[in-house]
Amino acid sequence: MVLTSVCASAALADEMPTDVASQQTAVVEEYTYSSHLDIAKVLSMSAIPNVCEVVPARMEYEDHQGQRHILNYKIMGDGCSNG
Repeated sequence: MVLTSVCASAALADEMPTDVASQQTAVVEEYTYSSHLDIAKVLSMSAIPNVCEVVPARMEYEDHQGQRHILNYKIMGDGCSNG
């Protein structure tokens, strides 16, 4: 029974159009102030550590054409206080 499920899944994977497979490949980008972002849906964001310094962060998103992107950027940690 398990073998049948595996074979059926493999058969379906072979029938997947190539444009759907290419949409699942994420493009990795480094954010700059001149970046023009086309964000239709945020898929995930990295956790921001509780430190008072600039830290790397990452966001995965889909644009309006369904293409997945990974955006690396810098953000101030959550550990700073104003007093």
